[in-house]
Amino acid sequence: MCGITGWVDFGRDLTRERDTVEAMTDTMAKRGPDAGGIWLSPHAALGHRRLSIIDLDGGRQPMTAGTAVLTYSGEVYNFRELRAELTGRGHRFDTRSDTEVVLRAYLEWGDAFVDRLNGMYAFAIWDGGELLLVRDRMGVKPLFYYPTADGVLFGSEPKAILANPLAERVLDADGLRDLLSVAKNPGHAVFRGMRELPPGHTLRVRRDGLDLRKYWSLQVREHPDDLATTVAKVRELLEDTVTRQLVADVPLCTLLSGGLDSSTLTALAARTSDVRSYSVKVTDQPGDNLDHVHARLVADHVGTRYEEILHTTVDLLAPPVKAAVLTAYDLPIAKGDEHASLHELFRLVRERSTVALSGECGDEVFGGYRWYRNPEAVWSGTFPWVHSGRSRHEGLDLLFAPDLMTKLGLREYERDSHDSAVAELSTVAGEDPLEARMREVTYLGLTRHAQVLFDRKDRMSMAAGLEVRVPFTDHRLVEYTFNVPWSMKNFDGREKSLLRAVGKELLPAEVLNRAKTPYPSIEDDSYDRILRDRLRKLMLAKDEPLSPLLNDEFPAGRLTRPALETTLQLNDWLKAYRVRLVL
Repeated sequence: MCGITGWVDFGRDLTRERDTVEAMTDTMAKRGPDAGGIWLSPHAALGHRRLSIIDLDGGRQPMTAGTAVLTYSGEVYNFRELRAELTGRGHRFDTRSDTEVVLRAYLEWGDAFVDRLNGMYAFAIWDGGELLLVRDRMGVKPLFYYPTADGVLFGSEPKAILANPLAERVLDADGLRDLLSVAKNPGHAVFRGMRELPPGHTLRVRRDGLDLRKYWSLQVREHPDDLATTVAKVRELLEDTVTRQLVADVPLCTLLSGGLDSSTLTALAARTSDVRSYSVKVTDQPGDNLDHVHARLVADHVGTRYEEILHTTVDLLAPPVKAAVLTAYDLPIAKGDEHASLHELFRLVRERSTVALSGECGDEVFGGYRWYRNPEAVWSGTFPWVHSGRSRHEGLDLLFAPDLMTKLGLREYERDSHDSAVAELSTVAGEDPLEARMREVTYLGLTRHAQVLFDRKDRMSMAAGLEVRVPFTDHRLVEYTFNVPWSMKNFDGREKSLLRAVGKELLPAEVLNRAKTPYPSIEDDSYDRILRDRLRKLMLAKDEPLSPLLNDEFPAGRLTRPALETTLQLNDWLKAYRVRLVL
């Protein structure tokens, strides 16, 4: 999986900047605990931290071949086919790694090589005095960059860039708008001057400037297949994708929640491989969430080795865990309990395995969320999950100074973000309005909502040195299902009709017919009381970083957990990252 970073500067000699490049690379140590390396030249420096997955002895980076140097993060799942084709074209390989396949594919096909890759990846290639940055189609793996006067800084996480003195730690109104809004915009990175390479894009860095190019996007096409053919095609794509993603030279498992997504993947994996499966159980949690019960049903049914990983609410509230989550994420977050739970799950899974398959993005691909079937949310004119979940963020506008909220204009920003997103899609003349809108809603889920989930998964898993693979993001599956009519995706009147049809022969009836349940969050009221007490202390202390932005009095209105956590974590983040406010 790994972590990458680098620096291109056409105005200085970077061979004299080893200490800075090493500092940038060291911030990625948890992403790549197995090895590290840097490569220096007069105008380019590349850093790499490695999590060894394939070819444990080979595949060290940065890797050179011909005139090119590569620092690479992620996995290319069709590397064996590409290797065979490249061998037929005369290439000779020194390793068994997919890293070398990517590098030689670039040497063979130039920029067009990105069209041949199947996987999740983010990487940089320095060749002939130019830098090429590449990010996978769906944006599963992160890649940030920071233009400078004479080049660019880049890294898998913001912290790598911030380790360079050229990067300023500034939060302006645009960045705060991104933090307080529940709509993520591709390319935005919160810190002033920093950008995130959008999914499906490359960035070419030359002496004369930066050239951003889109190499992939979802396209509106006619879907010619009937229902039976569609179900069969989805099954075929999933079987192939899971098989590809089971390749590893280290222990591999599935993250099994007992829901339809992870259960289907586990069943398919168990047919071709002896994998372990893990689920989380919060032992002191009240309520009726029975994820672990259904997970065990699946494990017994498909014959995988299964283990429940236990932790308590106290574990998630521990200050070291909260601090670790903030450090891993680099940004304040609104759902701290969920992130803390994932952080602990991934940490404990990493003690048992190095690679895990996850059901992430199944809801976006197959239409699993409740808001897909909520007409009011669908036709709200904004992101449907925002409309459905707005009440959960109630109170945020009460915590901050009224003049600041007026300046930020979060509702207008949200509406503009929504409208610019749907404008990316082409229209079909004469199409049924419901089908057209549901395609837009699906597009919003895949290109906006999923990005938040990918960020969460990536930061929390890589903080533990665990590679999490997401089969539902295979671009072939996404492209195919995107154009399936909503009437077919919803043919049985339930969520994820197509995936349920695929799982019919794979899963026990109790799991197949189970209603969707959200990721479990802390239900203990004491958690909210602790947050409220901390916020009250923050508002009384006038010397905190966030103090100038807050209301004069503790609001009497209802404050939800996301509003409380967002405010507290924003203050902690400003302090921990020494961010300067410029509003």
